[in-house]
Amino acid sequence: MRIKLVKGFSGRTQKQKSTILSLGLRRIGDITVQPNNEATKGKIAKINHVIEIID
Repeated sequence: MRIKLVKGFSGRTQKQKSTILSLGLRRIGDITVQPNNEATKGKIAKINHVIEIID
């Protein structure tokens, strides 16, 4: 699954920032390909307001 960062780090908690970085997203507009498994889905659930699922 492809994930895109659409909002920045400003105003996010340290836990949210760590989750975003663990997905390989560094700056707005970054896109990363992640496996479609339970661990990735859990991370997405925690930061779904700052990312966009492309496919």
